[in-house]
Amino acid sequence: MSSRFWRWYADRQFHKWEKTVLWDMVEPYRPPRSFAPLVGTYVAAFYTGVIGAAVTEQLYKQKYWEDHPGEAVPIMPPKFYWGPWRVMNGEVPRFIQPPEEAKTA
Repeated sequence: MSSRFWRWYADRQFHKWEKTVLWDMVEPYRPPRSFAPLVGTYVAAFYTGVIGAAVTEQLYKQKYWEDHPGEAVPIMPPKFYWGPWRVMNGEVPRFIQPPEEAKTA
């Protein structure tokens, strides 16, 4: 009985490398990992920014209306851009407006 056990154990040890060789050959052909979690994260981050910008602009409008009741709210200045921007005194300059709007202004 014990010799049969040792024979089984020796065969198992000897043939174990065949299993690893087979899987080493198959492993490079496994399908690549999915990009779905990464894309989902980017989409969630984008829409979080969109909602944050909308909330920020709404708060800007409410604060402006509290300080200047009844007036039109000027365009909100950019939050994280300190260079020159093309809106002067809350109005778009004529050279940026479409021709039909520039004539009426």
